[in-house]
Amino acid sequence: MIRAYKFLMRPTVGQSIALGEMLRDHCSLYNGALQERRDAYRHVSKTSVKYGTQSAQLKDIRAFDPERQGRWSFSSQQATLRRLDKAFAAFFRRVKSGETPGYPRFRGANWFDTVEFPKDGDGCRWDSTPHGSVTRVRFQGVGHVRVNQHRAVVGKIKTVSVKREGGKWFVVLTAEQDQPEPLPPAGSMVGIDLGIASFLTDSNGVHVPNPRHARRAADRLEAAQQALSRFPRVRRDQRTGNHRRAVEKVAALHGKVRRQRLDHAHKTALTLVREHDVIAHEDLRICNMSRASASKPDPDRPGAFLPNGASAKAGLNRSIADAGWGVFLAILHAKAESAGREVIAVDPRNTSRTCPECGHVAKENRPTQEKFHCVSCGHQAHADTVGALNVLRAGLVRRNAQPA
Repeated sequence: MIRAYKFLMRPTVGQSIALGEMLRDHCSLYNGALQERRDAYRHVSKTSVKYGTQSAQLKDIRAFDPERQGRWSFSSQQATLRRLDKAFAAFFRRVKSGETPGYPRFRGANWFDTVEFPKDGDGCRWDSTPHGSVTRVRFQGVGHVRVNQHRAVVGKIKTVSVKREGGKWFVVLTAEQDQPEPLPPAGSMVGIDLGIASFLTDSNGVHVPNPRHARRAADRLEAAQQALSRFPRVRRDQRTGNHRRAVEKVAALHGKVRRQRLDHAHKTALTLVREHDVIAHEDLRICNMSRASASKPDPDRPGAFLPNGASAKAGLNRSIADAGWGVFLAILHAKAESAGREVIAVDPRNTSRTCPECGHVAKENRPTQEKFHCVSCGHQAHADTVGALNVLRAGLVRRNAQPA
């Protein structure tokens, strides 16, 4: 299996400048390759430029510009061109399948934050000073950069990437390792119902509270973004010192909220994986759930619109985004796979409207957000607990229906 490791780097001032220049030059290479593809297709010949053609031009590009493009690893530049090629492949796939296509866009200096090295030892070297007391990683054109390695890396290093997040630098490793030993059987199965009032409720009636990290940081974020809005929108290299500090403050607050959300998701998923052999959850379409309300034109007043609940829907969308259901489910599936657990996604329709005692389905069974009262048999319970029970039952039915 392939596992990723992410470590904080502590570069010197000179190394930070070199890392920034590396990202700038790779961004320039990406945009130049994109422009070449656009110009070639706009020509009357409708020429299609592929990765192989652009990769063959790298030797001449490096020779023509040795102080910029010639400084960096040839393999990392090939990886940047493959990145563009994947973007075009995804664009044509969406066109072919009838989805809404998004044509690859030019990247600004603020939106190009990762450079990949496809092979350890080719332009980079993890643990480049193995006999020293501090772990370092070496990058061509940058040097040996100190790394805060907080855990051991197991397996063979496959790729090494440099990533910038705000004012911090990270190294991301992918390592190939053997499949870990599965956890011993726990003898338990559970269904979970994701929500807003509680982050999740399981079929045993346990409620995990919603931490609402973004809401708790909303006042500080609002103040920082208002301070940033006073500066004009200019390029990164044209910002004043106060402008840069305002940008860094907003990025730091968003980064803290993101890390808090990830930490909560990891801990919650780990608890579920350790305590249960089978975990069933709703197969949520989060993008559809957080879609903005459609406008309703007023037939009596041209140019005017009827109330459509957009304000309330916007608040619900913020709560959904703050809960981070998609991130949590991705982490849950990854941890379950490593631990040998089974995760089942079921159809979420009517899970909170179906009585677990008599099977009666009606929207009247849920008179409030928290209360479930079956109008047929009179069964009463917490609505989220009922939803989790129905999710578990649907998951077991789907599990037993699958061929061995």
